Amino acid sequence: MRPVHAERHLIDRIGWLRAAVLGANDGLVSTASLIVGVAASAANTGEVLIAGSAGLVAGAMSMAAGEYVSVSSQADTERADLARERRELADDPAAEKEELARIYVDRGLDHALALTVAERLMSKDALAAHARDELGISEVTAARPVQAALTSAATFSAGAALPLAAAALSPGHLAVYTVSGASLVFLAVLGALGAKAGGAPIARATARVTVWGVLAMAVTAGIGSLVGKAV
Repeated sequence: MRPVHAERHLIDRIGWLRAAVLGANDGLVSTASLIVGVAASAANTGEVLIAGSAGLVAGAMSMAAGEYVSVSSQADTERADLARERRELADDPAAEKEELARIYVDRGLDHALALTVAERLMSKDALAAHARDELGISEVTAARPVQAALTSAATFSAGAALPLAAAALSPGHLAVYTVSGASLVFLAVLGALGAKAGGAPIARATARVTVWGVLAMAVTAGIGSLVGKAV
């Protein structure tokens, strides 16, 4: 007998991977842009590091709060949909079975087979069958607010620490160039790692994050230089 082949699908990573990639990229781009903007205004190294450190802490807390609120709203919607589906299953199970069967008919089964499949699945776990095939809710994609918040805060901090370290190690008059160059390298590496973890094309992901990084740092450097000259 041939051994059963256990497949590992990358969709299992979607919950934490989205928050991790968003957090790290946001931390790197926003903090690098902040540091470059402040450095371009002719601020000294101490002022640049203070601004970067404040941006790291404020950004991490903002990311955690934003992710928690956003994903909690998604979780609330999922719970409300499941509660409504549970009531409908209790009130009219026959109609719910027909509704599930129609979903399978739309996917290519004939009606008789679709009814049989719906009946078998509902006999095992009716709510899970409707959650998965009618509502699109599964264990893999279910909202996890705390996980998303912690992942975003941690990865934002990690991403923000990279340009902050580059600023700390750079001579003050070279901070704009050092932080910009180092941050673009870090962005390219993060883009490649995120793409590899998610099974996406590495070149496209790397180009995407670096282009937006260049744009963000260029705009803030320009504004910082103008403000520095004005004051």
